[in-house]
Amino acid sequence: MALARGWSVALRGVDGHVVEIEADVGGGLPGVHLLGLPDAALQESRDRVRAAVVNSGVVWPNQRIVLALSPATLRKTGSGFDLALACCVLAAAEHVPQHALDGTVLLGELALDGRLRPVRGILPALLAARTAGMRRVVVPESALAEAALVPDIEVLGAADLREVLDWLRGGAPLRTPGPVVDADGPEPPDLADVVGQDDARHALEVAAAGGHHLLLVGPPGTGKTLLAQRLVGLLPRLAADDALALAAVRSVAGRLPADAPLATLPPVEAPHHSSSMAALVGGGSGLARPGAVSLAHRGVLFLDEAPEFGGHLLDALRTPLEEGEVRIARAEGTVRYPARFQLVLAANPCPCAPAHDRDCVCSSLVRRRYLGRLSGPLLDRVDLRAAMYPVTTFAAAADGEDTATVAARVREARAAAAQRWAGCGWRTNAEVPGPALRSRFGLPDATVRPLDAGMRSGALTARGADRALRVAWTLADLAGAARPRPEHVEAALYFRDRRAA
Repeated sequence: MALARGWSVALRGVDGHVVEIEADVGGGLPGVHLLGLPDAALQESRDRVRAAVVNSGVVWPNQRIVLALSPATLRKTGSGFDLALACCVLAAAEHVPQHALDGTVLLGELALDGRLRPVRGILPALLAARTAGMRRVVVPESALAEAALVPDIEVLGAADLREVLDWLRGGAPLRTPGPVVDADGPEPPDLADVVGQDDARHALEVAAAGGHHLLLVGPPGTGKTLLAQRLVGLLPRLAADDALALAAVRSVAGRLPADAPLATLPPVEAPHHSSSMAALVGGGSGLARPGAVSLAHRGVLFLDEAPEFGGHLLDALRTPLEEGEVRIARAEGTVRYPARFQLVLAANPCPCAPAHDRDCVCSSLVRRRYLGRLSGPLLDRVDLRAAMYPVTTFAAAADGEDTATVAARVREARAAAAQRWAGCGWRTNAEVPGPALRSRFGLPDATVRPLDAGMRSGALTARGADRALRVAWTLADLAGAARPRPEHVEAALYFRDRRAA
Protein backbone atom coordinates (compact mmCIF):
# COMPACT_ATOMS: atom_id res chain seq x y z
CA MET A 1 0.00 0.00 0.00
CA ALA A 2 1.11 3.59 -0.63
CA LEU A 3 0.32 7.27 -0.40
CA ALA A 4 -1.93 8.89 -3.02
CA ARG A 5 -2.94 12.47 -3.78
CA GLY A 6 -5.96 14.09 -5.39
CA TRP A 7 -7.60 17.49 -5.55
CA SER A 8 -10.96 19.06 -4.85
CA VAL A 9 -12.19 22.58 -4.04
CA ALA A 10 -13.44 24.19 -0.82
CA LEU A 11 -15.68 27.24 -1.07
CA ARG A 12 -15.78 30.31 1.14
CA GLY A 13 -18.59 32.38 -0.29
CA VAL A 14 -17.97 32.62 -4.03
CA ASP A 15 -14.21 32.26 -3.53
CA GLY A 16 -12.82 28.78 -4.10
CA HIS A 17 -9.64 27.25 -2.70
CA VAL A 18 -8.07 24.16 -4.25
CA VAL A 19 -7.69 21.48 -1.58
CA GLU A 20 -5.03 18.76 -1.78
CA ILE A 21 -6.29 15.42 -0.47
CA GLU A 22 -3.73 12.85 0.71
CA ALA A 23 -4.73 9.26 1.39
CA ASP A 24 -2.52 6.91 3.39
CA VAL A 25 -3.52 3.25 3.59
CA GLY A 26 -1.37 1.24 5.95
CA GLY A 27 -1.08 -0.91 9.04
CA GLY A 28 -3.17 -0.47 12.14
CA LEU A 29 -6.72 -1.02 13.25
CA PRO A 30 -9.18 -0.70 10.34
CA GLY A 31 -10.92 2.66 10.22
CA VAL A 32 -11.10 5.96 8.41
CA HIS A 33 -9.61 9.10 9.96
CA LEU A 34 -10.44 12.44 8.38
CA LEU A 35 -8.14 15.41 9.06
CA GLY A 36 -8.28 19.06 8.04
CA LEU A 37 -11.23 20.77 9.80
CA PRO A 38 -14.10 18.83 8.18
CA ASP A 39 -17.69 19.82 9.02
CA ALA A 40 -20.45 17.34 9.92
CA ALA A 41 -21.42 16.65 6.29
CA LEU A 42 -17.80 15.91 5.41
CA GLN A 43 -17.34 13.69 8.46
CA GLU A 44 -20.30 11.60 7.26
CA SER A 45 -18.57 11.11 3.91
CA ARG A 46 -16.54 8.26 5.42
CA ASP A 47 -19.62 6.03 5.41
CA ARG A 48 -20.94 7.31 2.08
CA VAL A 49 -17.62 6.75 0.33
CA ARG A 50 -17.13 3.26 1.71
CA ALA A 51 -20.64 2.14 0.70
CA ALA A 52 -20.27 3.70 -2.77
CA VAL A 53 -16.94 1.96 -3.38
CA VAL A 54 -18.21 -1.44 -2.26
CA ASN A 55 -21.45 -1.13 -4.25
CA SER A 56 -19.39 -0.18 -7.32
CA GLY A 57 -17.72 -3.58 -7.27
CA VAL A 58 -14.37 -2.55 -5.79
CA VAL A 59 -12.81 -4.02 -2.65
CA TRP A 60 -12.54 -1.51 0.20
CA PRO A 61 -9.14 -1.65 1.97
CA ASN A 62 -9.65 -3.27 5.35
CA GLN A 63 -6.82 -1.25 6.92
CA ARG A 64 -6.20 2.03 8.68
CA ILE A 65 -6.98 4.89 6.26
CA VAL A 66 -5.89 8.46 6.97
CA LEU A 67 -7.31 11.21 4.77
CA ALA A 68 -5.69 14.64 5.15
CA LEU A 69 -7.21 17.73 3.51
CA SER A 70 -4.77 20.59 3.03
CA PRO A 71 -4.52 23.46 3.86
CA ALA A 72 -5.39 22.08 7.27
CA THR A 73 -6.42 25.47 8.68
CA LEU A 74 -9.17 26.02 6.08
CA ARG A 75 -12.64 24.88 7.11
CA LYS A 76 -13.98 22.22 4.68
CA THR A 77 -17.75 22.06 4.29
CA GLY A 78 -20.25 20.05 2.29
CA SER A 79 -20.37 16.72 0.50
CA GLY A 80 -18.57 17.78 -2.68
CA PHE A 81 -15.35 16.04 -1.58
CA ASP A 82 -16.85 12.51 -1.79
CA LEU A 83 -15.62 11.66 -5.28
CA ALA A 84 -12.09 12.91 -4.61
CA LEU A 85 -11.88 11.01 -1.31
CA ALA A 86 -13.00 7.76 -2.94
CA CYS A 87 -10.52 8.04 -5.82
CA CYS A 88 -7.64 8.91 -3.48
CA VAL A 89 -8.34 5.88 -1.27
CA LEU A 90 -8.47 3.57 -4.29
CA ALA A 91 -5.30 5.11 -5.71
CA ALA A 92 -3.52 4.50 -2.40
CA ALA A 93 -4.83 0.92 -2.51
CA GLU A 94 -3.45 0.64 -6.08
CA HIS A 95 -6.84 0.07 -7.71
CA VAL A 96 -6.31 3.13 -9.96
CA PRO A 97 -3.03 4.74 -11.09
CA GLN A 98 -1.82 7.87 -9.33
CA HIS A 99 -0.75 9.63 -12.54
CA ALA A 100 -4.37 9.70 -13.70
CA LEU A 101 -5.24 11.93 -10.71
CA ASP A 102 -2.46 14.44 -11.33
CA GLY A 103 -3.80 17.83 -12.39
CA THR A 104 -7.40 16.65 -12.00
CA VAL A 105 -10.02 18.17 -9.68
CA LEU A 106 -12.83 15.82 -8.63
CA LEU A 107 -16.19 17.23 -7.50
CA GLY A 108 -19.42 15.52 -6.53
CA GLU A 109 -21.40 13.79 -3.81
CA LEU A 110 -21.64 10.00 -3.84
CA ALA A 111 -24.85 8.09 -3.28
CA LEU A 112 -24.58 4.76 -1.49
CA ASP A 113 -24.90 2.90 -4.78
CA GLY A 114 -22.10 4.96 -6.40
CA ARG A 115 -24.22 7.49 -8.30
CA LEU A 116 -22.76 10.99 -8.60
CA ARG A 117 -24.99 13.76 -7.29
CA PRO A 118 -24.52 17.48 -8.03
CA VAL A 119 -23.47 19.89 -5.31
CA ARG A 120 -23.74 23.63 -4.89
CA GLY A 121 -20.97 25.87 -6.07
CA ILE A 122 -19.72 23.94 -9.12
CA LEU A 123 -19.16 27.15 -11.08
CA PRO A 124 -16.99 29.01 -8.52
CA ALA A 125 -15.16 25.75 -7.84
CA LEU A 126 -14.19 25.49 -11.51
CA LEU A 127 -13.09 29.11 -11.56
CA ALA A 128 -10.80 28.40 -8.61
CA ALA A 129 -9.43 25.25 -10.27
CA ARG A 130 -8.64 27.16 -13.45
CA THR A 131 -6.92 29.93 -11.49
CA ALA A 132 -4.80 27.33 -9.65
CA GLY A 133 -3.59 25.90 -12.97
CA MET A 134 -5.41 22.56 -12.85
CA ARG A 135 -5.81 20.83 -16.22
CA ARG A 136 -9.20 19.15 -15.94
CA VAL A 137 -12.25 18.80 -13.71
CA VAL A 138 -14.60 15.84 -13.30
CA VAL A 139 -18.14 16.75 -12.24
CA PRO A 140 -21.50 14.95 -12.01
CA GLU A 141 -23.11 14.56 -15.42
CA SER A 142 -26.09 16.69 -14.39
CA ALA A 143 -23.73 19.63 -13.68
CA LEU A 144 -22.10 19.67 -17.13
CA ALA A 145 -24.16 22.63 -18.37
CA GLU A 146 -23.02 24.71 -15.40
CA ALA A 147 -19.41 23.58 -15.70
CA ALA A 148 -19.37 24.49 -19.39
CA LEU A 149 -19.56 28.18 -18.46
CA VAL A 150 -15.87 28.16 -17.45
CA PRO A 151 -13.53 28.26 -20.47
CA ASP A 152 -9.88 27.23 -20.73
CA ILE A 153 -10.17 24.09 -18.61
CA GLU A 154 -11.15 20.54 -19.65
CA VAL A 155 -14.52 19.56 -18.18
CA LEU A 156 -15.66 15.92 -17.97
CA GLY A 157 -18.90 14.50 -16.63
CA ALA A 158 -19.75 11.11 -15.15
CA ALA A 159 -22.96 9.48 -13.97
CA ASP A 160 -21.44 7.28 -11.26
CA LEU A 161 -18.24 6.18 -9.59
CA ARG A 162 -17.81 3.17 -11.91
CA GLU A 163 -17.45 5.46 -14.93
CA VAL A 164 -14.84 7.60 -13.17
CA LEU A 165 -12.78 4.57 -12.11
CA ASP A 166 -12.96 3.09 -15.62
CA TRP A 167 -11.76 6.38 -17.07
CA LEU A 168 -8.90 6.63 -14.55
CA ARG A 169 -7.77 3.15 -15.61
CA GLY A 170 -7.66 4.23 -19.25
CA GLY A 171 -11.06 2.93 -20.27
CA ALA A 172 -14.01 4.68 -21.92
CA PRO A 173 -13.82 8.47 -22.05
CA LEU A 174 -16.16 10.56 -19.94
CA ARG A 175 -18.80 12.87 -21.38
CA THR A 176 -18.01 16.45 -22.33
CA PRO A 177 -20.38 19.43 -22.11
CA GLY A 178 -22.34 20.74 -25.06
CA PRO A 179 -22.52 24.37 -26.15
CA VAL A 180 -23.43 27.00 -23.58
CA VAL A 181 -27.16 27.75 -23.63
CA ASP A 182 -28.41 31.24 -22.79
CA ALA A 183 -31.98 31.34 -21.53
CA ASP A 184 -33.44 34.47 -20.00
CA GLY A 185 -37.04 33.32 -19.92
CA PRO A 186 -39.90 35.59 -20.97
CA GLU A 187 -39.29 39.27 -21.68
CA PRO A 188 -40.05 41.69 -18.82
CA PRO A 189 -43.49 43.34 -18.87
CA ASP A 190 -43.89 46.47 -20.97
CA LEU A 191 -43.79 49.97 -19.54
CA ALA A 192 -46.76 50.92 -21.72
CA ASP A 193 -48.98 48.90 -19.37
CA VAL A 194 -48.63 51.56 -16.66
CA VAL A 195 -51.44 54.10 -16.78
CA GLY A 196 -50.44 57.75 -16.27
CA GLN A 197 -47.81 58.54 -13.59
CA ASP A 198 -45.60 60.67 -15.84
CA ASP A 199 -43.50 61.91 -12.93
CA ALA A 200 -42.78 58.42 -11.63
CA ARG A 201 -42.10 57.10 -15.12
CA HIS A 202 -39.52 59.83 -15.66
CA ALA A 203 -37.91 58.96 -12.30
CA LEU A 204 -37.78 55.31 -13.41
CA GLU A 205 -36.03 56.31 -16.63
CA VAL A 206 -33.48 58.40 -14.75
CA ALA A 207 -32.88 55.53 -12.32
CA ALA A 208 -32.25 53.12 -15.20
CA ALA A 209 -29.96 55.53 -17.05
CA GLY A 210 -27.72 56.29 -14.09
CA GLY A 211 -28.02 53.23 -11.84
CA HIS A 212 -29.73 55.25 -9.10
CA HIS A 213 -31.88 54.04 -6.21
CA LEU A 214 -35.56 54.94 -6.20
CA LEU A 215 -38.39 55.46 -3.68
CA LEU A 216 -42.02 55.34 -4.87
CA VAL A 217 -44.70 56.60 -2.47
CA GLY A 218 -48.40 56.46 -3.20
CA PRO A 219 -51.70 54.83 -2.25
CA PRO A 220 -52.50 51.25 -3.28
CA GLY A 221 -53.37 50.72 -6.93
CA THR A 222 -51.34 53.60 -8.34
CA GLY A 223 -48.81 51.36 -10.04
CA LYS A 224 -45.80 51.26 -7.69
CA THR A 225 -45.26 47.53 -8.15
CA LEU A 226 -45.98 47.74 -11.88
CA LEU A 227 -43.27 50.35 -12.33
CA ALA A 228 -40.72 48.48 -10.23
CA GLN A 229 -41.26 45.28 -12.20
CA ARG A 230 -40.63 47.14 -15.46
CA LEU A 231 -37.33 48.69 -14.43
CA VAL A 232 -35.38 45.58 -15.44
CA GLY A 233 -36.65 45.92 -19.01
CA LEU A 234 -34.98 49.34 -19.25
CA LEU A 235 -31.60 48.09 -18.07
CA PRO A 236 -28.98 46.82 -20.55
CA ARG A 237 -28.26 43.11 -20.74
CA LEU A 238 -25.47 41.86 -18.51
CA ALA A 239 -21.93 41.72 -19.85
CA ALA A 240 -20.24 38.31 -19.90
CA ASP A 241 -18.26 38.86 -16.68
CA ASP A 242 -21.33 40.16 -14.81
CA ALA A 243 -23.46 37.24 -16.00
CA LEU A 244 -20.76 34.83 -14.81
CA ALA A 245 -20.51 36.55 -11.41
CA LEU A 246 -24.29 36.34 -11.00
CA ALA A 247 -24.26 32.67 -12.03
CA ALA A 248 -21.58 31.98 -9.39
CA VAL A 249 -23.76 33.51 -6.66
CA ARG A 250 -26.78 31.54 -7.84
CA SER A 251 -24.68 28.36 -7.90
CA VAL A 252 -23.64 28.79 -4.27
CA ALA A 253 -27.26 29.52 -3.33
CA GLY A 254 -28.57 26.50 -5.23
CA ARG A 255 -30.62 28.75 -7.53
CA LEU A 256 -28.85 28.07 -10.83
CA PRO A 257 -31.01 26.35 -13.49
CA ALA A 258 -29.49 23.04 -14.56
CA ASP A 259 -30.45 23.26 -18.23
CA ALA A 260 -29.58 26.89 -19.06
CA PRO A 261 -27.43 28.39 -16.29
CA LEU A 262 -26.23 31.57 -18.03
CA ALA A 263 -28.69 34.47 -18.03
CA THR A 264 -27.95 37.95 -19.34
CA LEU A 265 -31.22 39.54 -18.21
CA PRO A 266 -30.62 41.55 -15.01
CA PRO A 267 -32.15 39.77 -12.01
CA VAL A 268 -35.09 41.01 -9.95
CA GLU A 269 -35.39 40.00 -6.30
CA ALA A 270 -38.48 40.96 -4.29
CA PRO A 271 -38.24 39.50 -0.76
CA HIS A 272 -41.31 39.62 1.50
CA HIS A 273 -41.28 41.99 4.45
CA SER A 274 -41.29 38.99 6.82
CA SER A 275 -37.86 37.88 5.50
CA SER A 276 -35.07 37.26 7.98
CA MET A 277 -31.69 38.95 8.02
CA ALA A 278 -30.08 35.82 6.53
CA ALA A 279 -32.62 35.77 3.67
CA LEU A 280 -32.15 39.46 2.88
CA VAL A 281 -28.44 40.09 3.40
CA GLY A 282 -27.04 36.57 3.73
CA GLY A 283 -26.10 34.29 6.57
CA GLY A 284 -27.10 30.99 8.11
CA SER A 285 -25.26 28.35 10.09
CA GLY A 286 -21.63 27.69 9.29
CA LEU A 287 -20.26 29.75 6.43
CA ALA A 288 -22.92 32.20 5.33
CA ARG A 289 -25.02 31.70 2.21
CA PRO A 290 -25.88 34.60 -0.12
CA GLY A 291 -29.05 36.60 0.47
CA ALA A 292 -31.42 38.54 -1.77
CA VAL A 293 -29.02 41.48 -2.08
CA SER A 294 -26.40 39.23 -3.70
CA LEU A 295 -28.91 37.36 -5.85
CA ALA A 296 -29.89 40.82 -7.16
CA HIS A 297 -26.28 41.60 -8.17
CA ARG A 298 -26.26 43.90 -11.25
CA GLY A 299 -30.06 43.87 -11.13
CA VAL A 300 -32.94 45.19 -9.05
CA LEU A 301 -33.82 44.64 -5.39
CA PHE A 302 -37.47 45.59 -4.91
CA LEU A 303 -38.80 46.07 -1.37
CA ASP A 304 -42.57 46.42 -1.55
CA GLU A 305 -44.29 47.85 1.53
CA ALA A 306 -40.85 48.99 2.67
CA PRO A 307 -41.98 50.47 6.03
CA GLU A 308 -43.20 46.99 7.03
CA PHE A 309 -39.61 45.68 6.96
CA GLY A 310 -37.83 45.69 10.29
CA GLY A 311 -35.62 48.69 10.90
CA HIS A 312 -32.57 46.47 11.43
CA LEU A 313 -33.16 44.87 8.03
CA LEU A 314 -33.39 48.18 6.19
CA ASP A 315 -30.36 49.62 7.94
CA ALA A 316 -28.38 46.48 7.03
CA LEU A 317 -28.67 47.61 3.39
CA ARG A 318 -26.55 50.70 3.98
CA THR A 319 -23.15 49.06 3.54
CA PRO A 320 -24.08 47.12 0.37
CA LEU A 321 -25.56 50.30 -1.11
CA GLU A 322 -22.29 52.16 -0.57
CA GLU A 323 -19.71 49.46 -1.27
CA GLY A 324 -21.41 47.01 -3.65
CA GLU A 325 -20.60 43.92 -1.59
CA VAL A 326 -21.70 42.08 1.55
CA ARG A 327 -19.21 41.01 4.22
CA ILE A 328 -20.48 38.46 6.74
CA ALA A 329 -18.14 37.57 9.60
CA ARG A 330 -18.17 34.11 11.17
CA ALA A 331 -15.83 32.28 13.50
CA GLU A 332 -14.43 30.39 10.49
CA GLY A 333 -13.73 33.60 8.58
CA THR A 334 -15.34 36.43 6.66
CA VAL A 335 -17.42 35.66 3.58
CA ARG A 336 -17.77 38.23 0.79
CA TYR A 337 -20.53 38.28 -1.78
CA PRO A 338 -21.03 40.80 -4.59
CA ALA A 339 -24.10 43.01 -4.08
CA ARG A 340 -24.13 45.90 -6.53
CA PHE A 341 -27.84 46.32 -7.13
CA GLN A 342 -30.40 49.04 -7.70
CA LEU A 343 -32.74 49.47 -4.76
CA VAL A 344 -36.40 50.26 -5.42
CA LEU A 345 -38.53 51.01 -2.35
CA ALA A 346 -42.32 51.22 -2.51
CA ALA A 347 -44.41 52.59 0.34
CA ASN A 348 -47.93 53.66 1.14
CA PRO A 349 -48.26 57.19 2.57
CA CYS A 350 -49.85 55.91 5.79
CA PRO A 351 -50.96 52.69 7.52
CA CYS A 352 -54.63 52.89 6.48
CA ALA A 353 -53.66 53.59 2.84
CA PRO A 354 -57.01 54.56 1.30
CA ALA A 355 -57.39 54.93 -2.44
CA HIS A 356 -57.82 58.69 -2.01
CA ASP A 357 -55.99 60.81 0.52
CA ARG A 358 -59.23 62.53 1.58
CA ASP A 359 -60.40 59.24 3.09
CA CYS A 360 -57.33 58.87 5.34
CA VAL A 361 -58.11 58.45 9.05
CA CYS A 362 -54.48 58.65 10.21
CA SER A 363 -53.27 61.64 12.21
CA SER A 364 -50.22 63.56 11.08
CA LEU A 365 -48.23 61.93 13.89
CA VAL A 366 -49.19 58.45 12.71
CA ARG A 367 -48.24 59.30 9.13
CA ARG A 368 -44.85 60.66 10.18
CA ARG A 369 -44.20 57.68 12.42
CA TYR A 370 -45.11 55.22 9.66
CA LEU A 371 -42.79 56.67 7.04
CA GLY A 372 -40.24 57.35 9.77
CA ARG A 373 -39.53 53.61 9.75
CA LEU A 374 -37.40 54.41 6.72
CA SER A 375 -34.41 55.86 8.53
CA GLY A 376 -32.74 59.09 7.51
CA PRO A 377 -29.38 57.42 6.73
CA LEU A 378 -31.14 54.95 4.41
CA LEU A 379 -33.15 57.63 2.61
CA ASP A 380 -30.00 59.71 2.27
CA ARG A 381 -28.69 56.94 0.00
CA VAL A 382 -31.83 56.94 -2.18
CA ASP A 383 -31.24 59.32 -5.08
CA LEU A 384 -34.77 59.65 -6.47
CA ARG A 385 -38.12 59.99 -4.76
CA ALA A 386 -41.39 60.09 -6.67
CA ALA A 387 -44.91 60.61 -5.37
CA MET A 388 -47.69 58.73 -7.15
CA TYR A 389 -51.36 59.71 -7.21
CA PRO A 390 -54.57 57.91 -8.17
CA VAL A 391 -55.34 57.87 -11.88
CA THR A 392 -58.74 59.44 -12.58
CA THR A 393 -59.16 58.49 -16.25
CA PHE A 394 -58.20 55.59 -18.50
CA ALA A 395 -57.50 58.00 -21.31
CA ALA A 396 -53.97 58.32 -19.92
CA ALA A 397 -53.27 54.72 -20.98
CA ALA A 398 -52.72 55.77 -24.58
CA ASP A 399 -50.10 58.36 -23.73
CA GLY A 400 -47.40 56.21 -22.13
CA GLU A 401 -44.24 55.22 -24.00
CA ASP A 402 -43.35 51.56 -24.30
CA THR A 403 -40.25 49.88 -22.91
CA ALA A 404 -38.37 49.82 -26.22
CA THR A 405 -38.63 53.60 -26.68
CA VAL A 406 -37.46 54.44 -23.16
CA ALA A 407 -34.76 51.73 -23.20
CA ALA A 408 -33.24 53.29 -26.32
CA ARG A 409 -32.77 56.59 -24.49
CA VAL A 410 -31.36 54.75 -21.49
CA ARG A 411 -28.79 52.98 -23.70
CA GLU A 412 -27.67 56.28 -25.21
CA ALA A 413 -27.32 57.88 -21.78
CA ARG A 414 -25.41 54.92 -20.39
CA ALA A 415 -23.12 54.91 -23.43
CA ALA A 416 -22.31 58.58 -22.86
CA ALA A 417 -21.56 57.94 -19.19
CA ALA A 418 -19.46 54.86 -19.97
CA GLN A 419 -17.39 56.82 -22.47
CA ARG A 420 -16.84 59.64 -20.00
CA TRP A 421 -15.78 57.38 -17.10
CA ALA A 422 -13.96 54.75 -19.24
CA GLY A 423 -10.51 55.72 -18.02
CA CYS A 424 -11.58 55.58 -14.37
CA GLY A 425 -13.21 52.16 -14.23
CA TRP A 426 -16.76 53.34 -13.44
CA ARG A 427 -19.73 52.17 -15.48
CA THR A 428 -22.57 54.41 -14.38
CA ASN A 429 -22.95 57.83 -12.81
CA ALA A 430 -24.14 56.26 -9.55
CA GLU A 431 -20.72 54.59 -9.09
CA VAL A 432 -18.64 57.78 -9.38
CA PRO A 433 -17.13 58.85 -6.03
CA GLY A 434 -18.02 62.27 -4.71
CA PRO A 435 -14.41 63.57 -4.62
CA ALA A 436 -14.06 62.91 -8.37
CA LEU A 437 -17.27 64.82 -9.10
CA ARG A 438 -16.15 67.77 -7.00
CA SER A 439 -12.55 67.99 -8.24
CA ARG A 440 -11.62 66.29 -11.48
CA PHE A 441 -15.09 66.71 -12.98
CA GLY A 442 -16.05 69.79 -11.01
CA LEU A 443 -18.79 72.13 -12.26
CA PRO A 444 -18.89 75.96 -12.26
CA ASP A 445 -20.03 77.68 -9.08
CA ALA A 446 -23.16 78.96 -10.78
CA THR A 447 -24.20 75.39 -11.61
CA VAL A 448 -23.75 73.96 -8.11
CA ARG A 449 -25.12 77.00 -6.27
CA PRO A 450 -28.42 75.21 -5.45
CA LEU A 451 -26.42 72.44 -3.77
CA ASP A 452 -24.55 74.97 -1.64
CA ALA A 453 -27.82 76.57 -0.62
CA GLY A 454 -29.29 73.23 0.38
CA MET A 455 -26.27 72.32 2.49
CA ARG A 456 -26.23 75.70 4.24
CA SER A 457 -29.92 75.41 5.12
CA GLY A 458 -29.47 71.90 6.48
CA ALA A 459 -31.85 70.39 3.93
CA LEU A 460 -29.01 68.50 2.27
CA THR A 461 -26.12 66.47 3.67
CA ALA A 462 -22.73 66.24 2.01
CA ARG A 463 -23.59 62.70 0.88
CA GLY A 464 -26.94 63.94 -0.40
CA ALA A 465 -25.22 66.69 -2.39
CA ASP A 466 -22.90 64.16 -4.03
CA ARG A 467 -25.85 61.96 -4.92
CA ALA A 468 -27.81 64.89 -6.33
CA LEU A 469 -24.78 65.74 -8.43
CA ARG A 470 -24.71 62.19 -9.84
CA VAL A 471 -28.39 62.49 -10.77
CA ALA A 472 -27.63 65.81 -12.48
CA TRP A 473 -25.02 64.09 -14.64
CA THR A 474 -27.60 61.44 -15.58
CA LEU A 475 -30.17 64.11 -16.50
CA ALA A 476 -27.53 65.78 -18.66
CA ASP A 477 -26.77 62.46 -20.39
CA LEU A 478 -30.47 61.93 -21.12
CA ALA A 479 -30.68 65.45 -22.53
CA GLY A 480 -27.57 64.96 -24.68
CA ALA A 481 -25.62 67.67 -22.85
CA ALA A 482 -21.87 67.42 -22.33
CA ARG A 483 -22.08 68.69 -18.73
CA PRO A 484 -24.90 69.36 -16.27
CA ARG A 485 -26.48 72.79 -16.41
CA PRO A 486 -28.21 74.62 -13.53
CA GLU A 487 -31.61 73.26 -14.58
CA HIS A 488 -30.28 69.70 -14.31
CA VAL A 489 -29.10 70.34 -10.77
CA GLU A 490 -32.47 71.89 -9.89
CA ALA A 491 -34.26 68.87 -11.34
CA ALA A 492 -32.03 66.51 -9.34
CA LEU A 493 -32.91 68.39 -6.15
CA TYR A 494 -36.58 68.31 -7.12
CA PHE A 495 -36.51 64.50 -7.21
CA ARG A 496 -34.44 64.29 -4.05
CA ASP A 497 -36.38 66.77 -1.91
CA ARG A 498 -39.82 65.36 -2.61
CA ARG A 499 -41.60 64.75 0.67
CA ALA A 500 -42.71 61.15 1.07
CA ALA A 501 -45.88 62.14 2.87
